[in-house]
Amino acid sequence: MKATSRPGRAACLLAAALTVTAFCAGDALARSYPFGPRTRGVNDLGNQFVPFHAHLWDLLHGRAEGGLLVNWQSGYGASFLPDLGTYLGSPFALLVALFPRDQTDLAVYVITVLKLACAAAAMTGLLLAFRPGRWWAAGLLGASYALCGWTLADADYNPMWLDGLIALPLLCLVGEWARAKRRFLPGVLVVALAWTANFYTAYMATLGAALVLLLRLVLARPPGRQALATAGRAALTTALGAGLAAPLVLTVYFGTRHAYPGRVRAFAPVPAEDVLARLLPTSYGWGSPALYVGTTALLLALALPFHRAVPGRVRAGWTALVLLAVLSLQWAPTHLVWHAFATPQGSPYRQTFVVCGLLVIAAWHTLSHGPPGPRALIPAAALFALITALAARSTVLRPLTWPVLLLAVAGALGGLALLARAGRRGPLAALAVALLLGAQFGESAATTAVTTRLHLARLDDYAPWGERQERQSALIAEADGWPHHRTDPGREQTVGNDPLLVGGEGAQYYSSLTSDVLSRTLTALGGGWTSRGRSVQSLDNAVTDVLFSVGARVHSPPDPHQRHSPPATYPAHLTRRDVPPLVTVRPRPDHRPFGDSPYRNQEILLGSRVYTVPPLAVRDDSGRLLPDRRTGTGTARTRPVITARCPAGTQVHLWAPHYSGTARLADGTATLFNAKDTRSRAAMAPLGTAPASGRLTVRLTPNRPGSIPPGAIGCLDTGRLRTAAAHLTAGGARDVTVSDGTVHARLPAGSRGLAVLAAPRIAGWRCATGDGPARPAGEYHGLIAVPVDPESTSLTCTFHPPGLRLGTAVGGASLLALAVLTAGSALRRRRAPAAPTTTSPRERVTTAH
Repeated sequence: MKATSRPGRAACLLAAALTVTAFCAGDALARSYPFGPRTRGVNDLGNQFVPFHAHLWDLLHGRAEGGLLVNWQSGYGASFLPDLGTYLGSPFALLVALFPRDQTDLAVYVITVLKLACAAAAMTGLLLAFRPGRWWAAGLLGASYALCGWTLADADYNPMWLDGLIALPLLCLVGEWARAKRRFLPGVLVVALAWTANFYTAYMATLGAALVLLLRLVLARPPGRQALATAGRAALTTALGAGLAAPLVLTVYFGTRHAYPGRVRAFAPVPAEDVLARLLPTSYGWGSPALYVGTTALLLALALPFHRAVPGRVRAGWTALVLLAVLSLQWAPTHLVWHAFATPQGSPYRQTFVVCGLLVIAAWHTLSHGPPGPRALIPAAALFALITALAARSTVLRPLTWPVLLLAVAGALGGLALLARAGRRGPLAALAVALLLGAQFGESAATTAVTTRLHLARLDDYAPWGERQERQSALIAEADGWPHHRTDPGREQTVGNDPLLVGGEGAQYYSSLTSDVLSRTLTALGGGWTSRGRSVQSLDNAVTDVLFSVGARVHSPPDPHQRHSPPATYPAHLTRRDVPPLVTVRPRPDHRPFGDSPYRNQEILLGSRVYTVPPLAVRDDSGRLLPDRRTGTGTARTRPVITARCPAGTQVHLWAPHYSGTARLADGTATLFNAKDTRSRAAMAPLGTAPASGRLTVRLTPNRPGSIPPGAIGCLDTGRLRTAAAHLTAGGARDVTVSDGTVHARLPAGSRGLAVLAAPRIAGWRCATGDGPARPAGEYHGLIAVPVDPESTSLTCTFHPPGLRLGTAVGGASLLALAVLTAGSALRRRRAPAAPTTTSPRERVTTAH
């Protein structure tokens, strides 16, 4: 039976329908968006993927600041093509353009559901390509693969990973085409599409497909030369497909080389009982392999070694492959191989979907040879009971696991037992099908519901688009002046990528590809971050606004959706200031290296002294001096006080990157600082104006242990800052135009010194002055800088992402090779002798007899 036949199409439709209804039913049970009031925007889904899809909507509708090369809205100018390849490479992402922009959350949900449906249909087609069998059984197992534990626990809020879920069965089909010497061109295109959609999970899927092909060759036992030829065809197909994807893949690869390093962690396997527990429905544990594929599929996989209708080599081969794949999850060397030799910063079991696919394929080999009888089901049930008993000690099991598991086992065992007795038709067969489909639907919906609720309980979450974002977006549109000046969405962020979601051009940027130079530069200037440096935050500071040409800034109350936020005390509003243009000229640039004090670092980059940094004292509740300046570590340090003196009328700032809690100047508004170990760093913040006496009292209310640095207080002379800004404006560019990856500025006549573009000097920038040649841009304290002389009246900087030229060359070579091979194959077919259309007299006589 082929997947393209009528039963095959029915099986794929059943798999897709069962997947969609079970997934949506689970979200409805959890009262999750869009079926209830609870948000789906947990963790990176709300922080990264929804904002990136919103930015893609803007690009497709011509409303984005920047283009495919540079995203001018984030991080004061970030390379966008690596982000496109990482988060938006899937063709499904384009569907966001069909939705209203304020419904981006719904668009991402629909895209997620469609990807699950396609993964179910693709696996169903693969199963039927491996072996003929009952169409409804193939559909059921296809749905069990799409709704595996990895999908529900890890990938439904990382929707780009779901492209790997689709890629695995498709790449296995490419291996089947290589065995049959068919569909070379479609095979190359499938590989290219998989690696373009999400090369990270495509790499894992390619390893899984290679293991499946190797086992298929071992079981088929072709002659050695034929086996080598098949492996060669598969390797060539994969190489050409990956080569076609190289322009995007290599751009992402080189983007990661220039990204902030984040955290390096060693792999540590989880306890065996946790691995076994994750095979069961409704189990949940972050950082353990989510191997759940449904009770029916698991029982069938466990029955494979005992099912005598299956050839012995097939039983041994698939059982061994599944066991080895499960063991590879727990061994550090194979863990590194699965993850391209780099331990992930998040969940360390991202390859689990491949193991789930192998479990489902093993289950299909059991069922497609005929329903297993008591001799296979009884030992399988015993193994299942042993797994359950060993898993009972695990903490990843939920109270709901036991009733769901009991019903699922009853439905699965009852359905399989009836199927073995009933044959293919009749009331018993219909009842068996209903039991099996019902068990699969029920336990998958329950697992979806439990996982969705636990995501909200254990992960950060963010509200979907609403009144707050509408207000932010309206204020930004009101103040828009790009590229004359930037408009920052504000320090009180709604998500980690506010500029992509609500508009504007700010420092905020959260990506796996956040550049090292951006993170380190903003940190040196007093900026804060989360996600260990890869989610940089806006900095509400007048000096950095001048340095980065932020002429308008939104001030919003803390997001009420965030549990740590105090209640709002003011409405969202807009402030403006006169700032220099994006390109300024420094006649006498200060090349002193940055030091420990962000106030002095800001002055170095500004070229003027504008701060007073006074000595300070930190005292406990009783007024006793705390020499170590530590806070929140004992009962006497729960409400410490900072005392210092500032010139009257100056703006008081507090820089406390390792402090968590609130700080309040006299009777002013409490300002939140949120540092947490090495995972987040608190940003410098303004507290208010120094009184006429100059005596400062900053009251702290820490919520966890932290510390105050010796130079924590900075007193900003706003008059001096206005003078410095006016000086930079007078010598700055007269006109600046920006289009995607090109910045052109007209400089004042007689300019000399260093022209500085207020954008991070990420790799890929080249600049030219006047009619001179373009050279790699220089750097001035992390910003793009170019020497200029009096004859230079213009500056042009262009950006080409590292890896794009090499990737384009590799892609072009792959395309040329594919064209030559395709043309050669067509020519050979044309030259091959045609099959005879008539029969000879002897053949007619033989046929007649």
